[in-house]
Amino acid sequence: MKKIIKLLTICVFLVGFSAIAQTARIKGILLDESNVPIQNATIKAEGKTTNSNENGFYLLVIPANQKVSVEITHVSYKKAVVSVELKPNEDYELNVVLNQKAEQLEGVVVSGNKRKRVEGITTIEPKTIRLIPGANAGVENILKTLPGVYSNNELSTQYAVRGGNYDENLVYVNEIEVYRPFLIRSGQQEGLSFTNAEMVSNVDFSAGGFQSKYGDKLSSVLDITYRRPTKFQAALDASLLGGSATVDLVSKNQKWSNITGIRYRNNSLLVNSQETQSNYKPSFADIQTQINYDASSKWQWSFLGNISQNKYHYQPLSRQTNFGTIDEPIALQVFYDGQEKDEYLTYFGAVKSVYQVNDDFKLKFIGSAYHTQEQEHFDILAQYRLGEIDTNIGSDTFGDVVYSRGVGSQLTHARNNLDALIVNAEVKGFHELVKKNSQVEWGFKYTREDIRDRLVEWEVVDSAGFSLPNPIIDVPNDQPYNPYYGPLAPYKNVRATNFAKINRFSGYAQWNYRGTLGSNEIWINAGVRAHQWQVSGDSISGDSQVVFSPRAQFALKPEWEKDMLFRLSGGLYQQPPFYRELRDYDGVVQPNVKAQKSYHIVFSNDYSFKMWDRPFKLVSEAYYKMLSDVNTYTIDNVRIRYRANNDATAYVYGADFRLNGEFVPGTESWFSFGYLKTEENQNNRGNIARPTDQRLKFGLLFQDYMPALPNVKIYMNLVYNTGLPGGSPSYADPYKYQMRLNDYRRADVGFSYVFKDATINSSRNWLKNFKELALGLEIYNMFNNQNAITNTWVRDVYTKSQYGIPNYMTTRTFNVKLNIRL
Repeated sequence: MKKIIKLLTICVFLVGFSAIAQTARIKGILLDESNVPIQNATIKAEGKTTNSNENGFYLLVIPANQKVSVEITHVSYKKAVVSVELKPNEDYELNVVLNQKAEQLEGVVVSGNKRKRVEGITTIEPKTIRLIPGANAGVENILKTLPGVYSNNELSTQYAVRGGNYDENLVYVNEIEVYRPFLIRSGQQEGLSFTNAEMVSNVDFSAGGFQSKYGDKLSSVLDITYRRPTKFQAALDASLLGGSATVDLVSKNQKWSNITGIRYRNNSLLVNSQETQSNYKPSFADIQTQINYDASSKWQWSFLGNISQNKYHYQPLSRQTNFGTIDEPIALQVFYDGQEKDEYLTYFGAVKSVYQVNDDFKLKFIGSAYHTQEQEHFDILAQYRLGEIDTNIGSDTFGDVVYSRGVGSQLTHARNNLDALIVNAEVKGFHELVKKNSQVEWGFKYTREDIRDRLVEWEVVDSAGFSLPNPIIDVPNDQPYNPYYGPLAPYKNVRATNFAKINRFSGYAQWNYRGTLGSNEIWINAGVRAHQWQVSGDSISGDSQVVFSPRAQFALKPEWEKDMLFRLSGGLYQQPPFYRELRDYDGVVQPNVKAQKSYHIVFSNDYSFKMWDRPFKLVSEAYYKMLSDVNTYTIDNVRIRYRANNDATAYVYGADFRLNGEFVPGTESWFSFGYLKTEENQNNRGNIARPTDQRLKFGLLFQDYMPALPNVKIYMNLVYNTGLPGGSPSYADPYKYQMRLNDYRRADVGFSYVFKDATINSSRNWLKNFKELALGLEIYNMFNNQNAITNTWVRDVYTKSQYGIPNYMTTRTFNVKLNIRL
């Protein structure tokens, strides 16, 4: 009996030992890209789970003698999956660096940029945004060098894409839609873009053919992500145009993080270089903050807030614009009295929550509010003299007007006030269908817009002592030869008060698939958007309207020796009217304005190759848009005025090309070229050029350094656009005014001496506390080209002619800039 018990004891011990021996341990430390430990990450393998501690350490027991897939996830980072096969009782150390841009699968990194390549998205590095010079440096400054993106106003952050206007572009920050002020009519009133370039971690841009998950606009998507701080750091930028300060903060347990940026800008340096002499007192400032909280490994919260104040005080004094020809030079002299006082105060706040329900299902909740209070008040009397210039170099009156063709005055008045509140609530879902190698995404959004708007504008024009009546009054006017018996009315008179409310419900659903077709890789995206809205308010009653927008993308990567990818995308894009699109020329809201429709198709080729043993990429795209229910408009500087009657059709076609790569080792540069043509047909009167018909575009962004002086960096930003249509006088028939402005040519160059950065170190003791320190000189409009933004229309009462006087932009300007990173 004792022998039997002893034998059983030995068997139990051997079985237990065998069970222990058939396991192994995997352990290590999880870090982010800045080598900061990651807490509360989830590590799973074969049904067993553990979490990393405050030091990023983890330990997990796994089966031995078999291939095991270890999955590491955290709500703030991309997933990592590593396969291991360990011996019994083996201790294996696996230290993994998680990041926010790429997933690590089976030891192979699948970059997020590869997904963006098949989706036709352009990615811009944040460092490039910070370094490239521009009169209005930032994200939009870089966009203007891309093909298909057009702008001829260096003082504005607004841009047009492939024949669209400034109101047809979507802008997101952290998946939250952001807005611009409503009343801005001149680029020099804008001051600051919403996006703080110092807080950016990723910038994606699509010029057309984008997915259903993006909103209901016709032209483009700019998708910006702010970085999540992982350690303390600070940045300071200062120049003659203003400055900014940014601070990153992180709690000890890594659960809380915050990034805050403060900016101030003063455009006096640029505005004083224009031909209009003035007393200019601007004040543009804002503060932005992003607070992040990791409640657990599955639940994350964040808050994004912004307060911005633009004060634009402008008192013009005099102006002289020379135009005409060499044989017949003409000048416009203007003497001003009065001033303009504009103020824009905006508040923006958004809360975002991300919940990882399980490995394959993620939910996002977003709530945001945008409040803007705007005023535009001015009374400016302009007394002008139009005449011939003295071209005799030896004359005492050289350059002055010696013979007047016309004299007159113009008195403009405005008391415009707007108060708008926009509230959004949104839920999004993402499902990973691993076995089917596909994903499903959906979302639902409610938007409430409450607009209180008062518009009072009038203009009185006098030419040679004769008041010009309102041109829309159908009374014969033959002054000065015959007296005018019509009613006395301002040349222009707009008065309206609108209290409008707009309720919107929108949603989308889309499916992504990645697979193979024979030996070729394919990627498919198909989805649809729906949007319902209704306009109401005091004396306003609009119909409920609903639109659907199906969209699709298809990408093919052939199994060729050359790395090529082909894309075909498009669909029906519909843009329900925003408030500004509802106001007609008289400022009155037309509640039943329809959504503009655009049937859009884009064919692309993406070719990656090596030249000089360095990576390069050539992207070629051809596109066509057919538009209906077009809401025609005019552009005055950056102000858009709509006719609000959907009385036109239009078309756009063109081609874009972009070659980017390391032309200089270690730096990224690119060349871009674009051609487009866009025309509209109002009430079947025939096709005429649209206000954004800018035929040719060439852009260059170039970075270089001096091999003999590696501390000296050179940056160039060059844009050439052919001339836009020059517009027409107020209330004039645009079919009779099809003249164009001169070509837009501009080159901004920056020279920077880098004392210290990631590539240049220094043994000097006083630099030990700096991560980066650079001092630079920037030259805006280096070749001093005269670029015009619009025309001022002046009437000669004797010849009954209208002269289009170009409004020129800034001349050559110098700026000094200091960059500090701690």
